[in-house]
Formats: sequence, C-alpha cells, structure tokens
Amino acid sequence: MTERLSRPPAEAAFRDELLGVLPHLRAFARGLSGRPDFADDLVQEALIKAWTARERYAAGTNMRAWTFAILRNHYLSELRKNRRMTELDEGAAERLLVMEADQESPLHLGDMEAALQKLAPERREAVLLVGASGFSYEEAADIAGCPIGTMKSRVARARGDLTRMLDAEPDLSALPITRD
Repeated sequence: MTERLSRPPAEAAFRDELLGVLPHLRAFARGLSGRPDFADDLVQEALIKAWTARERYAAGTNMRAWTFAILRNHYLSELRKNRRMTELDEGAAERLLVMEADQESPLHLGDMEAALQKLAPERREAVLLVGASGFSYEEAADIAGCPIGTMKSRVARARGDLTRMLDAEPDLSALPITRD
C-alpha cells in the first residue's frame, strides 16, 4: 500500500494562489509576445521559476505582481538571447479578450490586437499592465522596474498611439479586387 505524501499547508496555499494568477499570466504573456506558442512557454517558465523561488515569496503580498515581474524578466531575457535570430511575427497575435461577439466585434478585436503589436514594447507592456491587467501605476512601475512617472507617460503615450491607430481610416487599397 502506497501512501500519498501530503504537502505542508504553506506549500498548498502557495500552489493555490499561484494557480489563481495563471489566467492573468497567460493574458499578459500573450499581449507581450503576440505569439500564443511563445506566450505559453513564457508562462510555463514563469511558473517554474516562481515555484522554485517559493521560499522567497512572502505570504500575503501581491502574488500577481510577483509572478508578472518574473514573467516580464524572463521575456526580456529571451528577447535579448534571441535578438539576432528572428523578429517576432506581429500577425500572430492571440485574442487578448474572450467574449461572445456579434458580427462586427471580431473585426474590432482584431484591429486592437494588431494595434497592440505595433506599439513599442515598453508602451505595450505598460498598457497591458495598467489597462488590461488592472495594476496600479505604482505596481506596474515596480514590475517594469521604472519610476512611476515613466510608467504614467508610457501608458498615456500607448493610449494615444492606440487611439490614433484605431481611429485611422482603413487602407482600402490593400483589399483584393474581386470580379463578379
């Protein structure tokens, strides 16, 4: 007869809290990278690093901010490591939001995804942290390792860039011509 080893209560609580931030990590990773496969790898690596460093996590602090910082740092390390290999495919953006849509909503969501991927990486990260993930400017600045004023500036500029891109008239010359 084999007995199952039980986890200490603190480890089980850490595991539960870590699993609770998983959907937020996935959304952040997909928004940052624009590639579902790369985003999944980022999340997996962030979870492994968080689990390995669980003794350093102070219970009762912000697990989401802690894991976002781990994911962000790993993402930046991967970008530096792969800088000379290839550029990320901007057209491979995964849906950032999931919702029941009417006929036009997928077009608007696709426009938003494409616009997000056109932002400078620092601005995209800032707007994803503050806008999509709901972090305060202070929390987002801590995650990104920059002053709060810089974070506010990045978010404001990202929002302005997104507004300009989404309000621009579509380029109809790129549409295929069909003959009936």
